[in-house]
Amino acid sequence: MKRGKLRVLLGAAPGVGKTYTMLEEGRRMADHGRDVVVAVVETHGRAATAALIDGLEVVPRRTVEHRGVALDDMDLDAVLARRPEVALVDELAHSNAPGSPHEKRWQDVEALRAAGIDVISTVNVQHMQSLGDVVREITGTVQRETVPDAVVRAADQIEVVDLSPQALRDRLSDGLVYPATRIDAALSNYFRLGNLTALREIALLWLADEVDDALKRYRAEHGIANRWETRERVLVALTGGPEGETLLRRGARIAARSAGGELAAVHVTTNDGLRERHPGALGKQRALLEQLGGTYHQVVGDDVPTTLVRFARSVDATQIVIGISRRSRLVAALTGPGIGSTVIRESGDIDVHVVTHERAGGGLALPKLGGSLSRSRIVAAFLLALVAGPVLTWLLSLTDDPDSITVDVLAYQLLVLVVALIGGMLPAVFAAVLSGLSLDFFFVRPLHQVTVQQPWHLFALVMYVVSAVLVSFVVDRSARRSRTARRAAAESGLLVGIAGSVLRGDDALQALVERTREAFGFAGVRVRQGDEVPATSGTFGDVPDAATTLPSGAVLEFAGAPDDPTQRRLLRVVEQQLDAALEHRALTRTAVDAERIAAVDRVRSAILAAVSHDVRRPIAAASAAVQSLRARDVRLGEADREALLATADESLRQLAVLLADLLDVSRVQAGVLAAAPVPTALDTVVAPALDELELGPEDVDLDLPAELPPVLADPVLLQRVVVNLLANAVRYSPDGERVRIAASAFAGGVELRVADRGPGIPEDRREDVFQPFQRLGDTDNETGLGLGLALARGFTEGMGGTIEVDDTPGGGLTVVVRLPIAGHLGVVGR
Repeated sequence: MKRGKLRVLLGAAPGVGKTYTMLEEGRRMADHGRDVVVAVVETHGRAATAALIDGLEVVPRRTVEHRGVALDDMDLDAVLARRPEVALVDELAHSNAPGSPHEKRWQDVEALRAAGIDVISTVNVQHMQSLGDVVREITGTVQRETVPDAVVRAADQIEVVDLSPQALRDRLSDGLVYPATRIDAALSNYFRLGNLTALREIALLWLADEVDDALKRYRAEHGIANRWETRERVLVALTGGPEGETLLRRGARIAARSAGGELAAVHVTTNDGLRERHPGALGKQRALLEQLGGTYHQVVGDDVPTTLVRFARSVDATQIVIGISRRSRLVAALTGPGIGSTVIRESGDIDVHVVTHERAGGGLALPKLGGSLSRSRIVAAFLLALVAGPVLTWLLSLTDDPDSITVDVLAYQLLVLVVALIGGMLPAVFAAVLSGLSLDFFFVRPLHQVTVQQPWHLFALVMYVVSAVLVSFVVDRSARRSRTARRAAAESGLLVGIAGSVLRGDDALQALVERTREAFGFAGVRVRQGDEVPATSGTFGDVPDAATTLPSGAVLEFAGAPDDPTQRRLLRVVEQQLDAALEHRALTRTAVDAERIAAVDRVRSAILAAVSHDVRRPIAAASAAVQSLRARDVRLGEADREALLATADESLRQLAVLLADLLDVSRVQAGVLAAAPVPTALDTVVAPALDELELGPEDVDLDLPAELPPVLADPVLLQRVVVNLLANAVRYSPDGERVRIAASAFAGGVELRVADRGPGIPEDRREDVFQPFQRLGDTDNETGLGLGLALARGFTEGMGGTIEVDDTPGGGLTVVVRLPIAGHLGVVGR
């Protein structure tokens, strides 16, 4: 029997329209004469989705009793008995009711396909088994219903049902996804804009990987070894040399000529880590590559060209860009084909671009003779040749055996090799010539004279010199690589150490000064700005040994400075970093001072305004009432006296509240708030807050689930938070609109949401409402000092929670307080 086909509709989140699309496709197939049945569909109460079922045949579900609860599920046996052409099966990752033939719905789908029935199903990306940990980190939700990735990847067709995150939130706000009672919690938790954006990206990337895998499977199944140019993939080979920028720009131009072209760069390092390169060049080239929109890769391999071609094939590169060799033509002729020639030979059907650059080799120049070995090594090699040569000649002359000439030759050759290993080319050539002459003078007949009777004698001397040159060339090259590696490691260590010190919170300027002294071996390093010394390390005498003036005008001074010209380049880099650190410190100080002055000025102005009106108003009212009561020329009735006493009492109460708020906000700002968190049930806090504000069911819509776990909070402070939030919400709610209080548990915490239907707050001003003495849009001068939300934040954070504001679906403002569940070890936050 032919196996049925599987078509999967993949979505980033609930509500994007997977089920709707599945039903639309079922109706289209039915209209074209195909036998389609609805095996199982979950409408979740969505009227538009339910309407699409009309006209389609629905296989009745079976009912299973489990622990006294009736569970409806797909009747697999009924669908198999019906044997339609196509079955619509919603929610592929669903767990079946106990007693079902299979544990998971995807297993039911496999049974339908085995019976030759085509299946259209749906699944959300968060239910993919391999993505469970990723989704949990993003959303804080553990997915218990999952489907193996292999099941979905084995589908004959996979489609992403896509919807932008904001459009999905709009659908949710309009009540098209969840009932009204679940909208607030959904928007504040799983359906945050950042969550939806991340899930959407995961879904698209997962499908992109599936497309690439499907293409590779097709090529493997059909024996297609050559590459398919589905898109241009340009790979630039970087050696670490200064020509890298030229190659990257050329590669970017090649990739830009084709739609969808991709740019990548690779640097091949050898196992010994001594591949010569200019320190810091790769870092600059990586930064340029990021600006060009490319990706960087680094691989290790002993055979550079083979490793490069192998990597190019692994990433399906269509073109490779390499630079022309920097070796001279003489060196290339002596050492054979270079990396470029080998890459061209092994690239096969991958195009190779060999790009010239200003560093390309040319002429017949020989390698430089010196510069890699220290002077002490060269001197020691000359001394060895001068001392060991005569000693060796004396030892060899002790034997008069004419057949020992072979031993004599090998002994002198060993001396030449040892001198070459120690001192490089010049001492080795000197030792070779000296050894050849000594061999001819003392051991080749006629003795004690230098003669060339046979041509091979002269050839032997040339061989001595050539062997010395070759060995010394290897020694020189090895020394150069070793020095480059040590230098690069030292420079990298310096920069990494500085970066690490700054990341650990150390002062950048002080870290630079200390690491500079350690790296260069100075006795002391300090920075001087006039009479001020911002940073110093080590010891100084009366006068520094060396000094340099930075562009900012500061002076960098050194004590015990070694005179090493090779360190000046890196020292100039450090000087630039020091100058940047000085400038950053100055700007930071200026910004901090300016912000401190501005903050103090704002608080001073706010306090003056508050004291001038909000505090003076109740004092004036109480004073007027008392004066009226004490007036002797006015006769007051009992009702008037009671009214004046009530006015004085209310004014003094308002004054006490204002002063208490001022004291509380000062405690919060001073960081001396004392909180005593204990397990607290939210209803034990919300109810007293409602009583304090004299709010009833006509004012507040309360939704506190009975199964809500207790939170870890200070009951007194939490009640003050709820009172302030409720007072603020009631103040701004239109007449006849109730304030909503709802709570839900989510990812190790409990969220308490206080929502109103007022004018809301612009997004760019939301952080301002948590600052003291802020009354955005409030001009009635009857609403206090504007400390309510500032105190709410201070109290909440003092208890280890968080508070933020969001839009109320349909208009208004929602304040979300998040507190940890009592006994839960997770971290509360967003």
